[in-house]
Amino acid sequence: MRATARRLLGLCLGMTLLAAGPAAAHERNLDTGRSSRLDLARALEHGEGIERDPSRARELYCSEARSGNVEAMHALGWMYANGRGGPRDDGIAGTLFAMAAFRGHVQAGNMLRLLGGHRGEVPECLLPPPGERKRQFADRDEWRVDDYVARLHAMQRPHARLVARLADEYGIAPRLALAIARAESDFDPAAVSDRNAVGLMQLMADTAERFGVADIHDPEQNVRGGLAYLRWLLAYYRGRVALAVAAYNAGEGAVDRYRGVPPYPETRRYVDKVGARYPFAHHPFDEAGSLGRSPVSVVEPALAAAGDPR
Repeated sequence: MRATARRLLGLCLGMTLLAAGPAAAHERNLDTGRSSRLDLARALEHGEGIERDPSRARELYCSEARSGNVEAMHALGWMYANGRGGPRDDGIAGTLFAMAAFRGHVQAGNMLRLLGGHRGEVPECLLPPPGERKRQFADRDEWRVDDYVARLHAMQRPHARLVARLADEYGIAPRLALAIARAESDFDPAAVSDRNAVGLMQLMADTAERFGVADIHDPEQNVRGGLAYLRWLLAYYRGRVALAVAAYNAGEGAVDRYRGVPPYPETRRYVDKVGARYPFAHHPFDEAGSLGRSPVSVVEPALAAAGDPR
């Protein structure tokens, strides 16, 4: 009698799982191991043994990529490059391939070369939710964008508002983004430096190309390119503001070479100017925003050179 009851119970449970769908049954039976989730994502992508669901496959790949799974980075890049489970996006695909290639994935490196490099575009699923991004900055002080903009000249205000509006989209504190733009161009979209840096964020041609800016003279594209670069630098220097700001001015190569803020008078003044308007040593950063870590970020003497009080 008990054996019969156990068989009936097993049959009922099996029918319940089948009614919920084979993918749901498969997910319930997974352990928490990374390889099992990756296997399920592959099965959902290709319809192997369960109903094909490329959108769900993207979600699982992205979850694993955020956890550092190199195979998931490559697979998700492939899906973006081929438009599986959503629109095709070569920019995002390039970033994912670059992330995997940096960690030694050979096929990802080959795909990156075929796409012509990466521009730093990051899929939304790898970024913190917008509400979380706002909370990262909410308690820092009582500084307000509207109060800051109101003190500017009337001609500067629309450009400052543009910078502040886009900053949150890139996970950057508006106060820091505005400090950079003020130091770079004084909110003049037509500004051109002696070194041919252009626009509100003073983009150089190679930086604009690196971050996918088609028209360097368009104010919004210019700001987006500058913010993408700043986000990359903050991740590269693990949130150390002085190092990221110095690199925005002098290039990450100079900061890495000097293992801290370079001893250039212009760069020192620039870091001080930005620091006066954004007086914090650290800024939240996202692992997905960069492809690696600067050697400076793990060397204690560099912290002192950057003015880090720790």
